Amino acid sequence: MSAPVLLYIVDVFAEERYSGNQLAVFRHAQHLTTEQMRLLAREMNFSESTFIVDEWRAAESFPVRIFTPATELPFAGHPTLGTAFVIQQEVLAGECVPQVNLELSVGRIPVRFEYGEEGPERLWMRQNSPVFGPVVERELVQRALGLAGSELAPLPAEVVSTGLPFIIAPLASRAALSKARLTSDQRLLKRLPLMAFLLFCPETRSPANQLSVRVFAHQYGVPEDPATGSANGCLAAYLVRHRYFGTDAIDIRVEQGHEVGRPSLLLLRSRREGETMRVEVGGKVIMVANGELLERSG
Repeated sequence: MSAPVLLYIVDVFAEERYSGNQLAVFRHAQHLTTEQMRLLAREMNFSESTFIVDEWRAAESFPVRIFTPATELPFAGHPTLGTAFVIQQEVLAGECVPQVNLELSVGRIPVRFEYGEEGPERLWMRQNSPVFGPVVERELVQRALGLAGSELAPLPAEVVSTGLPFIIAPLASRAALSKARLTSDQRLLKRLPLMAFLLFCPETRSPANQLSVRVFAHQYGVPEDPATGSANGCLAAYLVRHRYFGTDAIDIRVEQGHEVGRPSLLLLRSRREGETMRVEVGGKVIMVANGELLERSG
């Protein structure tokens, strides 16, 4: 008889319970079909849900699949951190391992743990090397977000990917960040290379943070995300590429999620390493609930 499917709910990039980005993690998911995973992700209706499809290859890495309510993703940030936390806490029974590797569609993603007296205090994932895509016309960005030209910062909006591509768009102020809305003009959207945006500005609510961020991920079935590790990894690479802080390396704090009532804190590190960049995104994970599926969907 196969083990029951277990469910864990965690808050990722959360400094306290019921903040950050919610994640559903399913264990013993190897017997679920793709359609069953899709239905369960839609039932949870979080930005993403993950499925650990093999716990017996732990010496190397844990194969994991990631779903939004609308589609399967090759990579996503907060699901990577949250799933690694569940693996350390539940699969490995709280053992203070230095690192857990997740096997995703984009390859192996290592997650490193920083421990305190009560367990993991911060988790850090090293993302794949960034790939820089096209610069997006300022007029397209302005019209897509419903902003005036003066509300955009002088730097270009640019497509960046560390496994999942986003348009990184710098704005002039937090007022512009709060005002931004993705247009419903389908003719305009067809001219954009993506419908997934990370918007950022240098004005923050907390003086301890360096940037404020919003993420619209309509392309992936998420209208606005409370905390987006994949997009912030792209942002980290963008900041180094354009020397936003005047350096070839960054170590900063980013706030996200306030506009949707889920305040989040993401830690970004990036530096040049020869012809490429090292990109790491970190944060805290908090366990909220766990249980067992009464019966498998399908």
